Amino acid sequence: MNIILDYSIRIAVSFLCGLLLGLERRSKQRAVGIRTISLISVSSALLAILSIDMTLCGFGQGDPTRIVAGVVTGIGFIGGGAILRQGFNISGITTAAIIFTASAIGLSCGAGMYIPAVITLIASIIILYALNKVERRFFPAAKNKQIALIFESAVFDSAKIESILKSYGLLINDTNIAFSVKKNHTKVIYSIKTPDSLNAANLAAELKNLENLKSLSIYDR
Repeated sequence: MNIILDYSIRIAVSFLCGLLLGLERRSKQRAVGIRTISLISVSSALLAILSIDMTLCGFGQGDPTRIVAGVVTGIGFIGGGAILRQGFNISGITTAAIIFTASAIGLSCGAGMYIPAVITLIASIIILYALNKVERRFFPAAKNKQIALIFESAVFDSAKIESILKSYGLLINDTNIAFSVKKNHTKVIYSIKTPDSLNAANLAAELKNLENLKSLSIYDR
């Protein structure tokens, strides 16, 4: 009976840790959420128990961490699948890290190492919530976009454009200019980093008043 209680506690703690990490991901509207992270944490705990007990009961010989090493490798593939490229932006890296963290916490719970598991969980929650606010406060420009402007002549006010972009908190990474001799049109493409709070409609409304502007596009792919 004691061993059943022990196993139940290990899996329950791993489930709770995975649940909390999954809630954080779901609150950010990520594809990998509560069920996935919880299952990863619980299954990792089970594999840790299996690895330890198989060795103690004489079913296997050698290092009991072999299954654990296999879990780490497998989780790497799952985490890699959570990383997506969306236009100029890459998303899912934090989710992949959380998947890895949930697996590590689950393995720790499965091995009965509750204290390091809980400490890691607390540290992870602090990192995800507190440092997220720090990043948004000091490094607001996070997304990559492009702004394409086509002018009806070779003349355009680059200083005014850059002033407008900077007033919206945009960082200009690169500027490309193409001039059509036949059409006498100039195409200017700004590669920029934007904050999540960018109001693209207001930005477009301000840019459309530029002199000689023919067309305007703001896109991220």
